Amino acid sequence: MKPELPALGFAGIGLMGLPMCRRLLAAGYPLTIWNRSAEKCRELVELGARSVATPAELCRHSDIVLSCLADSAAVREVMLGEQGVAEAGKAHQLLIDLSSVEPSATREMAAELAALCGMGWIDAPVSGGVAGAEAGSLAIMVGGQAAHLERVRGILLTLGQRVTHMGGVGAGQVTKACNQMIVACNALVIAEAVALAERSGVDAGLLAQALAGGFADSKPLQILAGQMAESRFEPVKWHVRTLLKDLDNAVQLSREQGSATPVSALAAQLMRLHGSQGHLEHDPATLVQLYRERS
Repeated sequence: MKPELPALGFAGIGLMGLPMCRRLLAAGYPLTIWNRSAEKCRELVELGARSVATPAELCRHSDIVLSCLADSAAVREVMLGEQGVAEAGKAHQLLIDLSSVEPSATREMAAELAALCGMGWIDAPVSGGVAGAEAGSLAIMVGGQAAHLERVRGILLTLGQRVTHMGGVGAGQVTKACNQMIVACNALVIAEAVALAERSGVDAGLLAQALAGGFADSKPLQILAGQMAESRFEPVKWHVRTLLKDLDNAVQLSREQGSATPVSALAAQLMRLHGSQGHLEHDPATLVQLYRERS
């Protein structure tokens, strides 16, 4: 006889949260959901999820609460604000925060949640984008107690193909900052390369194919180069604002740790410039426009 699956709550039905919740429902988990904009819950309710009005109510229906939210301010409000998770949390429950936020803020919020209601905190940011969330192929980097991770490993493996325990609370967020430094800088230099190839009369649409398997190859190259060359910016699969937020977090972390990150700091400036030109809500494939317009 199969063991009964824990009841899950999920806060944040956005670009990543929606496909994650689809996978959890398909795996048979009882799922309660909350989102600030309730209309985004409609599809999941039709698939069998229960929608509630507050994060506190979400917690009352759940053994384990997952969240995938925009930034640390959103996480703090949902967890510790009025009618937040902390109002209903119990010591036997766990929070899995899949958001990408500052490590220091994660540690502070985890300590506050534990003090208020006894809930344990696992930071488990992900990499792989919407396509990875849909396919269940995300890379998940985890900070928290090893015993807590073992309780939820099966849930995380429903969402991703690889779960790596990086250390205590906050370690997952440090790892995600490193991930985003590499991703964002890669995206910017791919945009430079595509624009240079175009200006030089080379078919930029062949770059990804030509470089496949070589040292320059990467998932961002294979995904972004073709989109950039074809000016294929829709549908939006991720946002410039997200990369900028994560770069700012990484630069802040580097200052806190006394570590030099000059390339990432420059990338943040370029990303901010692009965002200031009306691209914050656009796909990072639009970064090629930054170089086309300035060539």
